Amino acid sequence: MLTVDLSLQALFDLENTNQELRSDLKDLYINSAKEVDVANNKKAIIIHVPYRLRKAFQKIHSRLVRELEKKFGGKDVVIIVTRRILRPPKKGAAVNRPRSRTLTAVHDAILEDLVYPTEIVGKRVRYRLDGSRIMKVYLDPKERNTTEVKLDTYGGVYKRLTGKEVVFEYPVQESVAA
Repeated sequence: MLTVDLSLQALFDLENTNQELRSDLKDLYINSAKEVDVANNKKAIIIHVPYRLRKAFQKIHSRLVRELEKKFGGKDVVIIVTRRILRPPKKGAAVNRPRSRTLTAVHDAILEDLVYPTEIVGKRVRYRLDGSRIMKVYLDPKERNTTEVKLDTYGGVYKRLTGKEVVFEYPVQESVAA
């Protein structure tokens, strides 16, 4: 739980020292934080925030992540919204489960949270001969300068959270002949 304490302390310090984030951070809190290993001896910090505070966190997302990465020096910071997966209803049960609580919907939402503020412009699933599958996610090429260094982190964090293998890429731009 050392990471949670460090993350809470970092948010508290930001609220006290950073004037532009002070009013935004005043009413926000986190559920948990976890430090994970990703590719190439890099570490990432996953911060879980409550679902009902997601819009407030998204408003200050880029500034907050930038400041937290400065504080944690060399570790990528990822903010993920806490969501719940409900099991499928038993046969004959009259209870319907909301679409947003299915495994697929929650994993898609985690993917969206992971790359926020960058947009996902395409997804492909490739099935290998051995039966395994790998998902290719294409990100908006306009954000390439800011997100290119984090692609390995995104893949490692998603694998850690969902168990699914994913590769992040940018779509190939075809040149138009005049």
